Amino acid sequence: MKLNFMKYKYFYFLISALFLIPCLFSLVSWSLEPAIDFSGGSILEIKDPDLAVNKNKLEEVVKSQGLEQASIKQSGEGGFILRMKEIDKDKKEEILEEARKEFDQIKEVRFETVGPTIGQELIRKTVVAVLLAAGFILVYLTLRFKDKKYGVCALLAMFHDTFILIGVFSLLGHFFDVKVDTLFVTAVLTILSFSVHDTIVVYDRIRESIRLKPKAEFEDLVNKAVAETLTRSVNNSMTIIFMLLCLYLLGGQTIKWFIFALLVGTILGTYSSTFTAAPLLVVWEDLKAKKE
Repeated sequence: MKLNFMKYKYFYFLISALFLIPCLFSLVSWSLEPAIDFSGGSILEIKDPDLAVNKNKLEEVVKSQGLEQASIKQSGEGGFILRMKEIDKDKKEEILEEARKEFDQIKEVRFETVGPTIGQELIRKTVVAVLLAAGFILVYLTLRFKDKKYGVCALLAMFHDTFILIGVFSLLGHFFDVKVDTLFVTAVLTILSFSVHDTIVVYDRIRESIRLKPKAEFEDLVNKAVAETLTRSVNNSMTIIFMLLCLYLLGGQTIKWFIFALLVGTILGTYSSTFTAAPLLVVWEDLKAKKE
């Protein structure tokens, strides 16, 4: 006996709403915490082979240089990342010289500076990239399936994943000072394609079923397509999730939140292709039938 997945379509929408509402609230209330890639500023990463660096003393050193707003985070054993307003190389050398008075063995790992103009340009390009990707996906699916409902529903499911993912990072930024950078943008664009990839598999099976059984109820055909593709979709996603978990647990600090974004996005994409994109088609057809 096959399960009637579409019978619970409004329950799936409720689950989505339980995640979407707090994420949208966070985005509106607190927005995202931009890294220097977007806001502009400087990053100085240092390391002490003797593991002698004390974070509190390091904060005092940085404040003594007039950098009250600098944030300091640990990066592996003996390593620290300092994020601050834009400084030049001379100021950076002053900070290192002052730090070496307290910690002899401090070494510079990297120093990066991004101007605010470049940061704003990156934001504009990010928005354009997401809109272009969404537009191409809408046109492609509409042409491939010869019906705009497939393109629109896939796009809605895609934005469902995107807003939840961005909202999660908005919450992390507000409560845990997690910042978004260009790697996060890469993760978002990757998840857009992953979400649509799984959705196309389900939609393709629906189209095939319509061709074989043109007189069958649309909801039954969608249910059949979901039942036939669900196991494959979950198995495929689990292999990706296991790999990402290993990278998250064993990878370095610099890619930690990039991997986390991919992990969250993979789970969202697996869920939405089956329990958001497919039910939206059924609702679309129901509304169309009522109008007719």
